[in-house]
Amino acid sequence: MNKVLCIIHISLFSLTVISSCSTSDDLTSGSSDNSTSTSDNSSTTDTTAPVIAEVTFVTTPTRDTTPDYTFSSSEAGTITYGGSCSSSTTSAISGNNTITFATTNDGWTYSDCTITVTDSAGNVSNTLAITSFTVDTSPGVFVAVGYSGAILRSTDNGSSWDNATSRTGSSLWGVVFGNNTFVAVGSSVNISRSTDNGTTWDNVTHAGTNLGAGDVTFGNNTFVAVGWDGSIERSTDNGTNWASVASGTDKDLFGVTFANNTFVAVGEDGNILRSTDNGSSWDNATTSFDGTGTRLRGVTFGNNTFVGAGEWGYIVRSTDNGSSWDNASKPTAFTIWDVTFGNNTFVGATHGGRIVRSTDNGSSFSELTPGLSSHLTDVSFGNNTFVGVSSISGVIIRSTDNGSTWASVDSGTTETLRGVAF
Repeated sequence: MNKVLCIIHISLFSLTVISSCSTSDDLTSGSSDNSTSTSDNSSTTDTTAPVIAEVTFVTTPTRDTTPDYTFSSSEAGTITYGGSCSSSTTSAISGNNTITFATTNDGWTYSDCTITVTDSAGNVSNTLAITSFTVDTSPGVFVAVGYSGAILRSTDNGSSWDNATSRTGSSLWGVVFGNNTFVAVGSSVNISRSTDNGTTWDNVTHAGTNLGAGDVTFGNNTFVAVGWDGSIERSTDNGTNWASVASGTDKDLFGVTFANNTFVAVGEDGNILRSTDNGSSWDNATTSFDGTGTRLRGVTFGNNTFVGAGEWGYIVRSTDNGSSWDNASKPTAFTIWDVTFGNNTFVGATHGGRIVRSTDNGSSFSELTPGLSSHLTDVSFGNNTFVGVSSISGVIIRSTDNGSTWASVDSGTTETLRGVAF
């Protein structure tokens, strides 16, 4: 670019203005040297790299062969994918970014996927390791467990149920599915485990704590179980071996869940515990809920929100990854035994056969009366179906319209049922 130099002479006597301009080519065009000019003709260089973090991981197992994944970035830039995952989305904005992975393979576990973001100045972000997920497009199986070692299994979205072979006569309270393995816990000296979609079960020896009336969950290739007197156990080898973990409390724990690289457990006196190192260590979360004398019975996660529920219909809610909790609402006077999430809907199962339901991310709940006399004890979601189990006469209910209406199905048992998973 040529530089133009103009000299202006003003005669105060003749009021004549004389100007002359000349050009020179001593100013070259700007270059992309990552620098910006300042008012004193100095320059600064952008050396700050974007910071990226996982926001919403892919639920595992997923039956979606093109699953969505959300991460945050502190700057806009170009996305680079590593490992076995890719996406047609190559640009990131500052804030949350939801990408859709290219078609994945059924039966594969994706554990080597990474993302980086490069800003306009060429600075490369930290490498984000995407939480491992497995793709499984099989029809899916619901498993329900209960007293006397009862184990039921449904392969048609909860429409019909068969008895599975159980190896324990003790009560089972909680069940979960992860890494192609069902794990059930309860008052038994053993933990029940199935690696064939719940058809057959074996007993494995746990670490000896009392997991009665407790629960179990799965995340980051780790099973975590909770129970009486602050009992917490974990397994990192698909439920084969278990080790006790110090919880820091002697309060009974009744519910546990996993999301966003965080385990959350709830229990007696409104106690809420949190672990960000795969269940190895636990801290008390901050809560404005005065839970003295109130047991939180269940906890779940959806849309970046943890929701816990318990006695007297109390519901608590966290939108900062379980660090702090507020009261959301009290939609019922009945104990909410457990709560789950699916299709942007939170659903809780209550004593007295009620259902509580939220479609605004847990901000408010409404109470539904499906016309049951049974006490509902647990609820789960899979294949666009909610399934609830009962403590009376083996009653099982299901909903295919996001928990709006429910119908009873024949479970084939009169045993008390305490847990259900998909």
